Amino acid sequence: MEQSRIHELEVLAARARLLAVDMVHTANSGHIGGSLSAMDLLTVLYFHAMRVDPAHPHDPDRDRFVLSKGHCTPALYPILSLRGFFPQEELKLFRSIEGHLSGHAEMRHVKGVDMSTGSLGQGLSAAVGMALAGRLDGRDYRVYTLLGDGELAEGQVWEAAMSAAKYKLDNLCAFVDLNGLQIDGKTADVMPTAPVDKKFEAFNWNVLTVDGHDCAAVADALEQAKAAQGRPTVILARTVKGKGVSFMENNAGWHGKAPNDEQYEQAMAELRAALAQLEVN
Repeated sequence: MEQSRIHELEVLAARARLLAVDMVHTANSGHIGGSLSAMDLLTVLYFHAMRVDPAHPHDPDRDRFVLSKGHCTPALYPILSLRGFFPQEELKLFRSIEGHLSGHAEMRHVKGVDMSTGSLGQGLSAAVGMALAGRLDGRDYRVYTLLGDGELAEGQVWEAAMSAAKYKLDNLCAFVDLNGLQIDGKTADVMPTAPVDKKFEAFNWNVLTVDGHDCAAVADALEQAKAAQGRPTVILARTVKGKGVSFMENNAGWHGKAPNDEQYEQAMAELRAALAQLEVN
């Protein structure tokens, strides 16, 4: 990928982080930590890899995305708005009775959302079903999903992983956001799931590991996933929870709370500075 294109993706991710913090602060509610860790992944996915058209959100040949960590809508909604699925002004009504942007992903009311999620561990199963349906229908769309590392403790994830391998779903690609934290603390302390790579390899998946904040590396992994034949791909993305905001980074306390006014101003100042630096370059 050309450096200019990588730079464009980095700028988009920086803008999306600003929108995410703003909408969570406005709502005084939301899951900001895991949303910031996933922002680069979703930016590359929607602006580089996925075949989608905001003007035709239900195109049967579109690529699909399932936000298995469905509480991280402060990552998905800004990306969808920047991609053109709905106006950015609607982000101000996040988690508001006057708006339609619910706290967890909702396919009935939010344009561009392919699956309602929130109950952890179920997204991969839905993605497997979509990928298998595409295969049976003779369509060439791809299916992507994003899981949190905490939800890997759910047994349903591994049932879905077995099914995907059995049906050789090479049109399926899963991200795992390995930020190492969940609501109760370190994932390794709550329920150890390592070695994640060896587990997926044992389930006959194509396994790739990347820096989840390196847009070029993420884009390259997605291209490798498209080239894989006969088995699904999982991209293990090593990330930082709360990425971009100093006092949120690597802090499990920022799993699901909103910043107060003072914290909001500091967070926005840091994110604006990061965006300004990118725009200078």
